[in-house]
Amino acid sequence: MKIGNYPLHHGGVGAIRSLGRLGVPMYAITEDRWTPAALSRYLRGAYPWPTTGTEPPEQLVEGLLRIGRRIGRPSVLIPTDEEAAVLIAEHQEELKGEFLFPRTEPELPRRLASKRGLHELCTQHGVPSPEAGFPQSYADIETFAACARFPVVVKNLEAFVRRRRPAVGGTTRVDSAERLLALARGWGPSPGVILQEYLPREEAEDWIVHAYFDQDSTPLAMFTGVKVRSWPPHAGMTASAYVVDNPELADLAGQFIKQIGFSGIIDLDLRFDRRDGRYKLLDFNPRMGAQFRLFENEAGIDVVRAQHLHLTGRGVPEGEQRAGHRYLVENIDLPAFAAYRRSGYTTPHAPTHACDTELAWLARDDLKPFFTMLLRFVRPGVKHLFQMWRTHRGAGAPRGTVRRDEGTSRPGEGNS
Repeated sequence: MKIGNYPLHHGGVGAIRSLGRLGVPMYAITEDRWTPAALSRYLRGAYPWPTTGTEPPEQLVEGLLRIGRRIGRPSVLIPTDEEAAVLIAEHQEELKGEFLFPRTEPELPRRLASKRGLHELCTQHGVPSPEAGFPQSYADIETFAACARFPVVVKNLEAFVRRRRPAVGGTTRVDSAERLLALARGWGPSPGVILQEYLPREEAEDWIVHAYFDQDSTPLAMFTGVKVRSWPPHAGMTASAYVVDNPELADLAGQFIKQIGFSGIIDLDLRFDRRDGRYKLLDFNPRMGAQFRLFENEAGIDVVRAQHLHLTGRGVPEGEQRAGHRYLVENIDLPAFAAYRRSGYTTPHAPTHACDTELAWLARDDLKPFFTMLLRFVRPGVKHLFQMWRTHRGAGAPRGTVRRDEGTSRPGEGNS
């Protein structure tokens, strides 16, 4: 299940392939019939349902129940974004007749998906996280700017605002008080942002944890890895990552989940700060992460397979994770590779060579999603260049003049 318009979502394709290859009938909510997920050979049925994330929850629940009745038997429900995870948790009673999903405290996923809620939980349970401020007004931002050490990071307070009118387009580094105050003038009386300590990339490493926890918050599958590249650089979704064993990080994640009592799949982003030797929790995604196929144990279990086995009353085979395995997202790793090479940044814990590599889109046994991705990824860029050419030609601009088109689209827009 997904809410919102992001058709180039490799995580959904990964889930369809992961279970579909084992003979599990797979169904998906898609933006239209021509998304990569909708054209996977392992998809039994696509349900085109364009949503924005601004619909009333009752409307979304009723639409989901209609799909469940059309499928005709209990189905394991896998959310691919925060909105879907929160909707499922807060409407468990209505959905439990048609779907199987981990039962957790109804309000917990919303708190975890919120920057403020996550920061409060980290503080409450002694989990390291970057220092943060939550301004309620422009005056609060002025006070912060007067004593803060720059640069700082600005993020939207709630994950859900990306479907509406976010204050910033994503994780944004701000290098001076003057720049922060200039940005804040456009945020209105209620800024809706978190002002966070900047952890310099020269002194930090990005780590990820994926796991599945049962109703007692016991991990049935637990994986750790290091993020090598992301797009946008150092602040966006994973473009390249390796599996790296990290027992300390696994213990930290397991203890935190036990303390808060969460059940289900998690996707955590942490940054290791070499200045104080601590892992600091940046993001908690209470759902399947787009790069979950990076991780699989020796028994062939990933977090999606673990959830399916557990919710259908079967045991989850144990095994060591495949250390050295690499994952690449083709459409975003190429620009990420170029950006990281220019900056000279490297990840110390990344293996020199991968023992094997899994691509997010290209698979020999399921080629249509890859070629569909290419068409949908390239077309907006070509269209934008054509529009720029027409504008330039129609305006009669002299040779050498460059015009800025403010309507630039972001190919492959999605969530991490």
